[in-house]
Amino acid sequence: MFDYLIVGAGFAGSVIAERLASEAGKKVLIIDTRNHIGGNAYDCYDNHGILIHKYGPHIFHTNSRPVFEYLSKFTEWRPYEHRVLASVDGQLLPIPINLNTVNKLYGLNLTSFEVKDFFTKVAEQMSYIRTSEDVVVSKVGRELYEKFFRNYTRKQWGMDPSELDKSVIARVPTRTNRDDRYFTDTYQAMPLHGYTRMFEKMLSHPNIKIMLNTDYREIEGIIPYGEMIYTGPVDSYFNYCYGKLPYRSLEFKHETLNVPVHQQAPVVNYPNEHLYTRCTEFKYLTGQEHQKTSVVYEYPQAEGDPYYPVPRPENAEIYKKYKALADATPGVHFVGRLATYRYYNMDQVVAQALTTYSQIVTKPTIELVSDLNGSSPNLGLDKAVDRPLPLEIASASSNGNGTAKSPAVS
Repeated sequence: MFDYLIVGAGFAGSVIAERLASEAGKKVLIIDTRNHIGGNAYDCYDNHGILIHKYGPHIFHTNSRPVFEYLSKFTEWRPYEHRVLASVDGQLLPIPINLNTVNKLYGLNLTSFEVKDFFTKVAEQMSYIRTSEDVVVSKVGRELYEKFFRNYTRKQWGMDPSELDKSVIARVPTRTNRDDRYFTDTYQAMPLHGYTRMFEKMLSHPNIKIMLNTDYREIEGIIPYGEMIYTGPVDSYFNYCYGKLPYRSLEFKHETLNVPVHQQAPVVNYPNEHLYTRCTEFKYLTGQEHQKTSVVYEYPQAEGDPYYPVPRPENAEIYKKYKALADATPGVHFVGRLATYRYYNMDQVVAQALTTYSQIVTKPTIELVSDLNGSSPNLGLDKAVDRPLPLEIASASSNGNGTAKSPAVS
């Protein structure tokens, strides 16, 4: 008899499993349909001995000290500050857009004060911001929107920014200084030996049993348990009774190249050319030394594993119906991205899982994350995401000086 059945061995399920087992002394069975733990953060060595992220780059960063300290129980860290270039007009330019981006693109020599005036002049004044296009154009003008954002969004989402809700981007990341870091969080680091090793330590407690290559429905009625922690797609749990919640997916094409270094930055975005949106070179992320290098190209697609909830009002209405069912389902706790139809970054998922655990064991706790209909988490977790959002504006949580702004929800 298990006290808890946990569906999904990603961050949400693994964190709750560890807390229930080590702190509450509960017996836990964790199940995943994949053949590995770690969810989308899973990393492994390819055939050439290079550590890669199977499901695209996962960059850890957070403003939450409690979240960072919790994960530090299971890993040492390698300091890492992420940087991204965008291929625009035959040049590789820093993204988020900063002073160097503008100067290099236009052959100018503006100062920080002058570039602020530049943004003011090119921005289009709007009385009401409704779409993602409106958000970008009202901040950086139409030309930069066309060069950096529009075609990237079309590839990523399969629709024009004018068709996407303004919530896709809360703020356009424009910096008036030369800070080319993608994120500005207090804690920026990568697990020293990789994410999978971190998950292995997290789930090594004797009270935790793991079953892979298994759908939880296969063992229901066979293996007894008390309550369920469900981190899978909420619509799947309820047999799609209100229809399927739309997601955008990705196809990852990995290549190992017979050169030590392939590109000038960890990630290069391709907003206007190629069918793929970006290319990531993993050795930048891991710090591994190897005579070869491994990269991954990301091709957005409509079908496949669910990655990005599609932010449209009609989809939000469908989710509300599923949430009402979830709230009314006794003995089942819905946690994580898929179960709550939200694109949370890694630290937000950890915070949500820790909050859920505290609620389960009815111990006094401060609120680590807001309710799903409210604002973003309030423990210093901000908008910057571990897998950069499709418009590549994750560092919108920082202002022009590179300091953290208040949290924002995508």
